[in-house]
Amino acid sequence: MIEAHVLPYFENKQMNEISPSDIIQWQNAIRAKGYSQTYLRMVQNQITALFTHASNIYNLNNNPCKKVKKTGKSDADKLNFWTKDEYDCFISGIDRESKYYVIFEILFWTGCREGEILALTKEDVDFENNQISITKTYYRTERRDIITTPKMEQSVRVIDIPQFLTKEIEMHVNRCYGLPDNERLFPIVAEVVQHKLKRECVKLGVKQIRVHDLRHSHVAYLINQGVQPLIIKERLGHRDIKITLNTYGYLYPNQQKKVADMLNAARNENAPVD
Repeated sequence: MIEAHVLPYFENKQMNEISPSDIIQWQNAIRAKGYSQTYLRMVQNQITALFTHASNIYNLNNNPCKKVKKTGKSDADKLNFWTKDEYDCFISGIDRESKYYVIFEILFWTGCREGEILALTKEDVDFENNQISITKTYYRTERRDIITTPKMEQSVRVIDIPQFLTKEIEMHVNRCYGLPDNERLFPIVAEVVQHKLKRECVKLGVKQIRVHDLRHSHVAYLINQGVQPLIIKERLGHRDIKITLNTYGYLYPNQQKKVADMLNAARNENAPVD
């Protein structure tokens, strides 16, 4: 996160040269990239921690982060996502033989982050056991493609995928004749995927969402199917179950009636017969 969002912006300045005004300009630049409020707060916390460490350990005289308002929000707003019906309407309009069809399918059915998918190689896919391994992430900065290990240990994970998705990935690989095992399955930048999604939403007349909202759509679908938060946490690669609950917990009240009905049924089974 530091390498992706902080160093490219401040690489030509010493820490003691960075002013509160510089921090505000950096915040504006990060906000312009369209990240969620919670992600903006995570990035802000990273740079704040960096300056706090420099102040406490290396006697940095002025911490510019203390003099500006933090960007982003610690708690997520109501999420924007597609229901399964909305996703079906969208994906039915995408050419099944295009790379975008496979990208959107992986996004919706795994909940992976966009950077994780764009870093996938053929060797990351276990076609026999229907699994993909998330071991790296992709981003582009200063016209350079960067592939690095995820910042959080929990982001390195193996995700079980439905068999139909394995087949779709395999068909894509076969269309990329001679693709080396260590080459990216989708050698494009994130902005291309975002623009494709936006154009297709307009063309197909479906509700507009961001690429990252497909991750939320995956979780909403799992919750609707009764999947428990701990399993969702492991699937998404969250560091802590609190992150999962803080982000998606408000969707669970929709399941309360199911619990009440289940308890009512259990009580009626044991009720005495008149």
